[in-house]
Amino acid sequence: MRHLFLKLVVSTALLVGAKVGLAAGLMSPVNGGAELELTEQQVEVVIQNGFTVTEVTQVFSNPHARDLEALYRFPVPHRASVGEFTYWIDEQPVHAEVFKKQEARDRYAKEVSNGRESALVEKEEYKHFDMRVSPVRANESVKVRLVYLQEASIDHGMGRYAYPLEEAELDANTESFWTRNESVQAKFSFRLHLRSAYPVDAIRVPYGQASVQQLDSGEWQVSIASVAGHGAQMGQNLSDTDLAQREALETAANGNDTLTYEQSPGRSTNVNNQAAFQLNKDLIVYWRLAENLPGAMDLVTYKEAGAADGTFMLTLTPGIDLAPITEGRDWIFVLDSSGSMAGDYATLVAGVEQSLAALNANDRYAVVTFSNSTRMMTNRFEQATANNVSDTVRKLKQHGTGGGTDLYKGLEKGLRLIDRDRTTSILLVTDGVANVGTTEAKSFLELLNKVDLRVFTAVMGNSANKPLLSAITHHTSGFAMNVSTVDDVNGLMLQMLSKATHEALHDVSIRIDGVAVSELSPHEFSRVYRGEQLNVLGKYSGSGLAQVTLKAKVSGEKKTYQAKAAFPPEDTAHPELERLWAYSTIEALKAVQDLVGESEDSQNQITDIALDAGIVTDYTSLLVLRDDVFESTGIARNNATRVERERMAREVRAQQAIQPTRQDTQQPMFNAPRHSTSNGGGSLGWFLLALLAALSCVRVTLEVRERRQAKHAPSTETRVDSGNA
Repeated sequence: MRHLFLKLVVSTALLVGAKVGLAAGLMSPVNGGAELELTEQQVEVVIQNGFTVTEVTQVFSNPHARDLEALYRFPVPHRASVGEFTYWIDEQPVHAEVFKKQEARDRYAKEVSNGRESALVEKEEYKHFDMRVSPVRANESVKVRLVYLQEASIDHGMGRYAYPLEEAELDANTESFWTRNESVQAKFSFRLHLRSAYPVDAIRVPYGQASVQQLDSGEWQVSIASVAGHGAQMGQNLSDTDLAQREALETAANGNDTLTYEQSPGRSTNVNNQAAFQLNKDLIVYWRLAENLPGAMDLVTYKEAGAADGTFMLTLTPGIDLAPITEGRDWIFVLDSSGSMAGDYATLVAGVEQSLAALNANDRYAVVTFSNSTRMMTNRFEQATANNVSDTVRKLKQHGTGGGTDLYKGLEKGLRLIDRDRTTSILLVTDGVANVGTTEAKSFLELLNKVDLRVFTAVMGNSANKPLLSAITHHTSGFAMNVSTVDDVNGLMLQMLSKATHEALHDVSIRIDGVAVSELSPHEFSRVYRGEQLNVLGKYSGSGLAQVTLKAKVSGEKKTYQAKAAFPPEDTAHPELERLWAYSTIEALKAVQDLVGESEDSQNQITDIALDAGIVTDYTSLLVLRDDVFESTGIARNNATRVERERMAREVRAQQAIQPTRQDTQQPMFNAPRHSTSNGGGSLGWFLLALLAALSCVRVTLEVRERRQAKHAPSTETRVDSGNA
């Protein structure tokens, strides 16, 4: 059983990697004739103190003799709060204000009809954000900037950042009207600045065109750039002697473009370039904290001088000994065999075959496929004998793909198999949206209320219905894993393996005494798996030293962990916490909607929070008008004020040294080190050694290979050397 999840994730990632879909990009009417160009895109990312700020600046160009409208569509990033949108009018930046969705549309349409500058950002459920700009004047360009926030959690000592660019095919109505330009014509740049209060010993980038530089023990920078006609020279490379000594390792490499970069401060690598950067792959960055860091409690706060209330983010990283699970269990594979899986199905079957072969002798398995209908591929539960596995795999190979995605029927079929005398888990693998039969989240959750089991989900691609799949896993106290086509699968495998094969904390509660706190989000945790963090956002009044108490059960035994945290009377360093708290609270309200259905009251609650915090939701949008229009219509510039406050705070933080956020240094909350991919012992030990050796070979091999190519290339070509991962 210990390799089951590892091999399932291998198959899932391979399956994802084989998919070909559309990418984010500028959209133009199919029969419109005149098309705009995306001439520049700059992405700036800062990860610090538990959250991420992503800033995207774009320039749209109109080479034609008439004014046009620009529409840029991109996938919704995971748990992203969009609250800042800026449009340069007459070369001056104008910040957007948040409106109810229909009001924003009406105002935008009025400005467009009057020929005045305006811009609009909308969200379409979980699918995508649409950014409209009008007009792009004839033979001129426009500049816009969008900023979104995300929590930046650590799992097993590893962090992951994804800038999403891949998106599935357009629906029929959209595809009949729009075409998509997936490239930046002149300039693309991506820079990620990691500022960690804990030492970081490695960066991993599943992308060949990257420069990685370590600035300090916890400070790293990742850069990707493409400028037409210019080479980017950054830093130094391995010496010829180093390469010659390591050249023998080349035969051990597996050809993967995922590299590991571990270096001393100040050193960096070269960057490759191309004339037009294709926006057809997600950009993924991993970082790994130093080994054997203690479990810890961290606190980040924001409170204006003289304000009655402040906002805080409390992060608990448990250091708790969680034992491996050895009892026999039942595993139900629920596999998507709809038409969208065509071309990938053989890879999925191969992965399932390996997974079944890895089951323990005490485990049983069942396999259900679903599309428009469901089909049992086993005789209820089977023991994982060689003959049974061979027979199941033969049936899966003969089954094939086709039809829509009736996820509800697939889950329902799997649930009927449960033996209530045995511990059961469902492994759900799907790449699409539930588009046949029952599709409401409420119906799925009502179905799952009838049973006691965990659902573990591989969420494949940016267009998958992540809210639905996340709701399913959360409701069953399972977990969901997001998978991109360019993900670092090795790290995800280690994390998932450790979660599935070890005990978890359950019946978790957090109490804060000594300082008045309120509106906690989330307000409860049903289960916390090995390697996970607990992030809590909330409001506080007053100030002083508070007692933080974490209570949980491990295998039925009650556990209590305590430490002190200082809530300051004033702290203006992190105004973004207000938006993060608002987004988390809105997500909790949406989860209630999943259970009881959408109501006017719930819509109004979400709308009011979003209007106050300046957040784009299903009910609210960001709108830019000319300054004189804002003034003449009497629209308050509340969001513009918030944006400037947040930007100033970021500038101040960038100039300061990295500040520690740990609160329990004097009285540690946990006695053991935090969990990482290398301190699990047992089955993880041998795998980690093999993984590190393989990654080392990949890193060195690409250095050798690219250096060889540079030596034999014509002198007019730009030399490319990579030593990062």
